Amino acid sequence: MKYSGIGGQAVIEGIMMKNKQEYATAVRKPDGEIEVEKDTYVSMTEKVKLFSLPFIRGVFSFADSMILGMRTLTFSASFFEDDEEEEPGRIEKWLDEKFGEKLEKVLMPAVMAFSVVAAVVIFMILPLGISSLIRPLVGSDTVMAFLEGLIRLGIFIAYIKVISNMEDIRRTFMYHGAEHKCINCIEHGLELNVDNVRASSKQHKRCGTSFLIIVMMISIVFFMVVRVDGFFLKMISRILLIPVIAGVSYEFLRLAGRSDSKIVNLLSKPGMWMQNMTTKEPDDSMIEVAIAAVEAVFDWRAYLAENFSGQDSPQSL
Repeated sequence: MKYSGIGGQAVIEGIMMKNKQEYATAVRKPDGEIEVEKDTYVSMTEKVKLFSLPFIRGVFSFADSMILGMRTLTFSASFFEDDEEEEPGRIEKWLDEKFGEKLEKVLMPAVMAFSVVAAVVIFMILPLGISSLIRPLVGSDTVMAFLEGLIRLGIFIAYIKVISNMEDIRRTFMYHGAEHKCINCIEHGLELNVDNVRASSKQHKRCGTSFLIIVMMISIVFFMVVRVDGFFLKMISRILLIPVIAGVSYEFLRLAGRSDSKIVNLLSKPGMWMQNMTTKEPDDSMIEVAIAAVEAVFDWRAYLAENFSGQDSPQSL
């Protein structure tokens, strides 16, 4: 496997692929046609030199992914909006009157802020609260930190399990699989076509799911080492350590995406296993969308010629 530098994200009935500053969002419209929008996005790590330093860049790269994710999700959702003739509700009317054309710019930061707060509450504060209930039965702080980590992981798995039963989410997970399979196809030296993509793996070490699992594993270690007394102080410590944990996790994910060492592959196993829940096998029409997104921002033929010329390409993965 040779690192290509491209990454992506599944959106509503489509896929976004990014290569350096260019990104393209390909969406299968209700009429069956594929719509591709290409644009540029300059990362915060490129705008500010300080933000590109190791262990700092992870936090801002995560923020970049949220901003770009919201932008591309909004674009994909625009093809599947409800009937415009339907009478808007009172809240919609109030928001439209209050913000007018600026509504989308106001809503996007609000939705991202709400998402971050909800994630902190559900995956940081809630596990701490549940583990505190069994504190009288456990005397060891180390065991408590480990149990808290297991509770956090259990909540995450249960959350993914529940939402994966929703039809729209299941289809998004299929597009997620198509995204991974396209990148794997290229990085293993295969020509980018439907047959080769279909035969490629739907798991990839640079996946956001792996990042979240790494965060949870590293958080267990951090919370075992950083000890404070009292529920309130523990809650504050969990929140303050999130950027540190994210920074360390990002560096490992960055290393994993570029390394095939046995140790790195072993440590990547939990995240790869978790991807079995967040990626599903796509159909050929989804693979076509993924290929369209890749080809809009990445010259895979030049990449294969540079990295795999003179080598025998594998027939399957």
